[in-house]
Amino acid sequence: MRFVYRPGLPDYNGAVRYLVRARVKAGRETDLLRAIEKRTLGRGSVAGGEYFRNMNDARLCEDQTARWVEVCYCPSPLLEERPYWEEYFDLTKVQDAHDRRRCRDENGTESWACSSCDCTQRLEQRLAESGECFLDALRQKSKESTAARPSKDRTDR
Repeated sequence: MRFVYRPGLPDYNGAVRYLVRARVKAGRETDLLRAIEKRTLGRGSVAGGEYFRNMNDARLCEDQTARWVEVCYCPSPLLEERPYWEEYFDLTKVQDAHDRRRCRDENGTESWACSSCDCTQRLEQRLAESGECFLDALRQKSKESTAARPSKDRTDR
C-alpha cells in the first residue's frame, strides 16, 4: 500500500477506496439490521452516513460474504471504521479498489476527490450485478432467526 504525504495535511493514504469482504458474526444478524434501520450503525464515527451507503450497496455473494466499496480517508485501511464494522462483522478481506488510471486524487487533479469520484464505477456496477442485495438477505435471515427463537409467552407443559 502506498502512502502519500500532502503538505499541510496529516499523513494520508492515497488509496481511499476499498473493496471490503465481510461475514456477519453468528447471532448478530438481528442486531445489525436493527442498527441499520434505527441508524445507529457507526454512531459517533466521523464517517457518518457512509455506513448506511455501504450497507445499502452491499451484495451477498455465493461464499456468504457481504461485499461493498468503501470510501475511507484514514492513514491505514478502515482505521476509523474497523471497530464499528467489527461489532457485527468478521472482515475477511479489505483491498484497494481503485482504477488508478481514473483516480483524480492519485494523479493530482483534485485533492480528496474520493467522496465524489467515479474511479470504482465499473467495479461497483459489476458488484451490483452479482449475488443478492445484502439488506434483503439480512432481513430474511433476521426473520428466520427470530422465528426460530422460543417465544417468551410460550410455556412448557
